Amino acid sequence: MQIGPEALVLGAHWNKPMGLSLGHTGRVLQSGYGLEFSRGGIYKALARLASKVEPTDHGPALSLCLSEDKYGLRKSLRAKGLLVTARKSNVNWVDETGWRVGGHSQWLWVAVSELVTVYSILPGRGSEQRKQILGADYDAWWLHDGLRCYLSLDQANHPTCLTHLIRRCKEMAERATPAAAQFPWQVKKLLQQALLLGDRYELQQVTPHGLTVATGRLEAARDRLLEKNYRTASNERLAKHLRPQRDYLFPFLHCPGLEGTNNRAERAMRPAVIARKVWGGNRTWSGANVQQILMSVLRTFPQPGKDAFASLVELLRLPGHKILEIVPTMA
Repeated sequence: MQIGPEALVLGAHWNKPMGLSLGHTGRVLQSGYGLEFSRGGIYKALARLASKVEPTDHGPALSLCLSEDKYGLRKSLRAKGLLVTARKSNVNWVDETGWRVGGHSQWLWVAVSELVTVYSILPGRGSEQRKQILGADYDAWWLHDGLRCYLSLDQANHPTCLTHLIRRCKEMAERATPAAAQFPWQVKKLLQQALLLGDRYELQQVTPHGLTVATGRLEAARDRLLEKNYRTASNERLAKHLRPQRDYLFPFLHCPGLEGTNNRAERAMRPAVIARKVWGGNRTWSGANVQQILMSVLRTFPQPGKDAFASLVELLRLPGHKILEIVPTMA
């Protein structure tokens, strides 16, 4: 017996965005709809769905070609489709988390733009993996959590997530002596004021002139804090971390469309973190391919306000392949 298109798309939603394991997905299908499938049967059905959204030059599907690394593991290399759209986007919010494939530690990356969300399971978190996602020549805005390794894309602009810095300052201040805590508290207050200013401008509570004046004052306060030398080792480490990023702390106050946090990427990563905690990762690279394809497609569909369920059911009922019109064609 072959699983029907509606049940298959439901199973894909439960297993990928919602993080249910294959076994739990099978139990829901059995208890709710009287359909009995093994974990292997559900996986094969999901692989069939992933194959139906295979690559085209002008569509949002994902192209995968398999190669073997030095350990003999098959790894995926992403080609056209959603990834091309991400590489042409002016802003990408990026994050990564640990993942496992075949019992080996890997990394699950996500790049979120206004149009698409792309997940990639890659064997590391270095410069080569970052270039596989957005390309070595990506020269737009790459918003991340401030990890130093992200700075290897020389042509890109690197706004820093202020939420991560605020959390770090709060933790430092709670552990430090009252005298040493002054610097992290001052940095935390400054960053919170910047985020509040951006929110007030979005709500039209601040005029463009008022935004410019207030931003100048914040930047002057930032420079005064970072020009000092600090005797406490933890404070000096924080200042040393902030000095190279001084120009990337407040770009969202100068450029419409930017944000002061990396929350978009973190929200996109949350379902994957839940799935990892529930069932650990993928057993094979073929499963990892299915994982990243379906997560990317199912996460991208709601961004332009389109119905993933109806579109994928229709796709499964058609013979052959069809281009999924998730995002407009980009020149």
